[in-house]
Amino acid sequence: MTSQDRPGHQPGVKVGQPLDALLQELGSSEQGLPADEAARRLAQHSSQQRAWRKRASQVLGFIRTAANPLVIILLVAGTASAFVGDLSDSLIIAAIVVLSASMNFWQTFRSDRAARRLRDQIAPTACVRRSGVWVDVPRPQVVAGDVIRLSAGDLVPADARLLFANALHVQQAALTGESLPAEKAATAIKLGSSGPDSPGLVFLGTSVVSGTATAIVFAAGSDTAFGDIVERLGARPEETEFERGARRFGMLILQTVIFLVLFILVVNLSLGRNALQSLLFSVALAVGLTPEFLPMITTVTLTQGAIRMAREKVIVKHLASIQNLGSIDVLCSDKTGTLTAGTMSLDASLDPFGRPHPAAVEWGYLNAKFESGIKSPLDAAILERPASPDEGYSKVDEIPFDFERRRVSVVVERHDHVVLITKGAPEGVLAISSGYEADGDVCAFDASSRERCLEVFREMSARGFRVLAVAIQRHPLSRRSTARDECGLTLVGFLTFADHLLDGAGESIEHLRRDGVEVKILTGDNELVTRHLCEKVGIDTSRIVLGSEVELMDQPALARVAGKANVFARVSPAQKHRIVSALRMRGSVVGFLGDGINDAPSLHGADVGISVAGAVEVAREASDIILLERRLDVLHSGIIAGRRAFGNVFKYLLMGTSSNFGNMFSMAGAALFLPFLPMQPTQILLNNLLYDISQLTIPTDNVDPSYLSRPQRWDIATVRRFMLWVGPVSSVFDFLTFAALLSLFHFAEPAFQTGWFLESLSTQVLVLFVIRTAGRPWSNRPSRPLVGMALAVVVAGVALPYSPLAAPLGFVPLPPGYLAFVAVIVPTYLVLVELLKGRLLRHIAGPEIATGRGDRHHVAFQH
Repeated sequence: MTSQDRPGHQPGVKVGQPLDALLQELGSSEQGLPADEAARRLAQHSSQQRAWRKRASQVLGFIRTAANPLVIILLVAGTASAFVGDLSDSLIIAAIVVLSASMNFWQTFRSDRAARRLRDQIAPTACVRRSGVWVDVPRPQVVAGDVIRLSAGDLVPADARLLFANALHVQQAALTGESLPAEKAATAIKLGSSGPDSPGLVFLGTSVVSGTATAIVFAAGSDTAFGDIVERLGARPEETEFERGARRFGMLILQTVIFLVLFILVVNLSLGRNALQSLLFSVALAVGLTPEFLPMITTVTLTQGAIRMAREKVIVKHLASIQNLGSIDVLCSDKTGTLTAGTMSLDASLDPFGRPHPAAVEWGYLNAKFESGIKSPLDAAILERPASPDEGYSKVDEIPFDFERRRVSVVVERHDHVVLITKGAPEGVLAISSGYEADGDVCAFDASSRERCLEVFREMSARGFRVLAVAIQRHPLSRRSTARDECGLTLVGFLTFADHLLDGAGESIEHLRRDGVEVKILTGDNELVTRHLCEKVGIDTSRIVLGSEVELMDQPALARVAGKANVFARVSPAQKHRIVSALRMRGSVVGFLGDGINDAPSLHGADVGISVAGAVEVAREASDIILLERRLDVLHSGIIAGRRAFGNVFKYLLMGTSSNFGNMFSMAGAALFLPFLPMQPTQILLNNLLYDISQLTIPTDNVDPSYLSRPQRWDIATVRRFMLWVGPVSSVFDFLTFAALLSLFHFAEPAFQTGWFLESLSTQVLVLFVIRTAGRPWSNRPSRPLVGMALAVVVAGVALPYSPLAAPLGFVPLPPGYLAFVAVIVPTYLVLVELLKGRLLRHIAGPEIATGRGDRHHVAFQH
């Protein structure tokens, strides 16, 4: 199939034609598009579509907010009520529904906009040539005709034909299923070969493993051959623990609502009451039971958490991952950049027996200079210290680095003399070396000399130095080399590097451990240097697991070992992925911190993938969280912010399924024995609206120090216990109120409904100050906005019967004696809930906090 026949390609673009003809057809050149022409093409292709989508998404967002099935039923019933003469109630119902939906939509819209601004800080970019100058632009702004530059670690931003390629290898597994990288070259396109198998083409959805290239884009965005596949893969992230918990909670509420509403409707109809009023009452109760503000409260809380985390230099790509971040109990990371600064400095150039000698750095410099893959910090340190002039050398070939060989080789030439230079892990380089160079002579290895060289490596590693071996082969058999040609080398020496410990690394690890997060080091480095560094920061090194051991274990065995060991050395990227999977198999919530090309599988496989702003694009794309600074204290702050955000969401859940549930249950019970409805449908909706307004400031609230000091997960069992214990307690007080209203105050229908409206609103709003903390209410102060909003709602509820709105809403003024009764019964209810709460939340908070004796060592994280 030719490209012009392939779905998604720009119509008429013949990719296989000669390059000059392709450039002419695309209206471009090897210097790229003029900047104004690129802007014109981008606007022509997408501006109208983007503007329409933006307006449509806002309208659909409001409709989704308002189109709750219960709300629709309510509006239909209210409309029917208007037709039979009850116009005022219908208008009040409509006004309350619209006001509630508008508040919900506006808060969600503002939070989504703030979250988008945060994500824009780490938006993926592409390097394009515009008006002859290389510039970075957001990836969606790449257009057909752009010339793009690719290097190791980049995601290919569009479908393109190669103009130039140097040792380019591209990972195409997402498109072809082939696990090994494909070699690419700037060659002519064969007829009928315009897919991923063509060596001259690269496609959106692939990534560069090694090498560099420039290419001309012939299709971008949705016009690409596999754009629809890539978009679908990106649009369906795996369900997070937070989303699973929210779904289970929704099912719990749905089952409760369906049972209660059908029961009330059947009872009212069987008692011969007005069918329309009974339907309105039942549906209004269902609306009162349904936490319709939960999505908005969740979005606002998580967004505010994301904004707070951004101040701590932690950027969240997916809001739902904030709760997962707070749930982490195991953090896996390499030691470089976590324990150490990751800024290497070349310490010494040694001969094979450990004596200072410049040969190793001279050959190592040539290897680092001509290597085309990602430059490691070790290469950067070598290139900062050129030991000898390199004039006259040119690159002939390269054998790229991989994690199986753990070395890179380049072939260079000067004056017809060809040399293969290999640099890499000492054990691997020594294994393919047959001799060594010392005092200007080349000698064959024997057992004694080989052991002396290994001892130099072990001694340097035990002192905490990173060590590379450098070997050469003069006059290789072929100018074009493969990994099979890496044999019979001559060892010229070792390069040692110092990577200093990060200030405060030990304290950060201790703080994470204190807060329930165990740090496990997964490194490709050898066990000697790893032990030296881990011991300095207090990580247990009594058991160091090597990659060779991991290779021999099945997953259950690896899960047992991974639970006990904290250090893994000489592990490959594939083994890191297996370790992460094994830890998750044990039930741990695993965070993985990585920044390299081969970290992408582990970042995907972890519960929370964490990368850094300076990571390669493949790693950033695979992660959920981006650290603007790679420091453990920054990550620790992010974890605490994640726990705080989920803690506030959990408060709303407990509120909605305890006191609120109890009040709605009371109304259901009262409907059985009262000769009138205990509250009018409009009053139920108003009660629910005022209650929801009082909850709007929950995202600003402080969280218990004890809650922040341990990983937290969704706990539907606790929500259910609260519903089954605190709800009935609320109902008991409601029934006491009913008895007082009828027997003590002798209220008729309007006064009864008014009196109970005031009592139910006061209890379900003020109980927040009890439920919001697992300890005593005074042990952890609420935020000022929360206090202000809750008290304002209660005051508004008290004032309504005396306001001009009283008559339309069916309220009447209440005598002072009843207000005094409410002033006594509400505090009594709060005290009882406080006594019951200690038993229900003890397993979350621990006995110290549940009894009000907890420490406050996390106060710094509350504000």
